[in-house]
Parts: sequence; C-alpha cells; structure tokens
Amino acid sequence: VCVTSASALKIVREIPQKDIIFIPDCNLGGWVAEQVPEKTFHFIDGGCPVHMSVTAEDVKKAKAEHKDALFLVHPECKKEVTDLADYAGSTTGIMDYVAKCDKNEFIIGTENSIVQHLKFSYPDKSFYPISKKCVCDDMRLTTLADVYNCLIGKCREEILLDNEVIVGAGKCIDEMLKYGG
Repeated sequence: VCVTSASALKIVREIPQKDIIFIPDCNLGGWVAEQVPEKTFHFIDGGCPVHMSVTAEDVKKAKAEHKDALFLVHPECKKEVTDLADYAGSTTGIMDYVAKCDKNEFIIGTENSIVQHLKFSYPDKSFYPISKKCVCDDMRLTTLADVYNCLIGKCREEILLDNEVIVGAGKCIDEMLKYGG
C-alpha cells in the first residue's frame, strides 16, 4: 500500500495485516508505530535526506531564538526531533494546525517552501524555518512551467510503460484509496 505522511496513520490502522514492513521512511514508520502499538513493524534504514538533516540541536537553537513560537514538524524527521514538537504531522496537518491555532509564531520543521506558503496564507502570523538546510532540490526540479508544458503536450520526454506495469503499479494506489479514503 502506498502512503503519504497525511495518510500513513489512517491506512496502517485500517489494513487488516498485523505485521507491517514500512519502507522506505523509517522515521515516518516509527512515528506511526508509536501510535499503533497493536501492530508489529519492520523497517529498513531509509528516509528523506532533507528531514534527516534536522537535529535536536537545530530545534533547541530555534526555540531559544523564538521563545514564544510553537514547533511544528513532519513525522519524517528523526524521533529526537519529533519528540520536541508541539505538533507533528503532514504538510496539510501543519497548515490546518496553524489555521486553528490562536498562537502567532511557529517554527516549521520541514521543507522550507512551506514557510513561504504559510506566510502568504497567514500574513498576521510569523513563521521561522528550522534550518536553512531544509531545501529539497529534487522537489524543485519540477516547476509549474514543466507541469503546464506537459499538459499541453510539450514535455521534454515521454515515459511509455507496458500495460502490465501500469496495472501492477496501480494496485498499491488502489489500496491506498481503499484504506485511506
């Protein structure tokens, strides 16, 4: 079953299997495992390099600089980091938390582009990136212009797959939709 940080907890709770092989992100898997102790988890040592770069020291430094700020973090960060959070959740979860929160200052522990989105959506609140290191170059490879050009048929390359591959790959997406909604 394919999961995202927004759907992982719900899906793991819903699937009937008790033994879970959670790959590739052991941090997200560990965060889910803490909340679903009735299941047994198996991990490999993998995850997002951007989230793995955030340290507890980064959090302590940011909290010292912004004493009134709440720390909001993605569960893909190391446990030592999420343990220091006021809230851990997906990007959507972080944005929802900010929308409902009466506090006005937040330290954001995920890819720095969310800081700009939050500043735009909530100009009366203050947002601070946990670290200048939280930049995902891979996410920035695909631009809005790339998406537009693909939609109008002017993409740089076309990937063709056999129907058997498409159907096989679709199974994990179907399961995600079945259990995650």
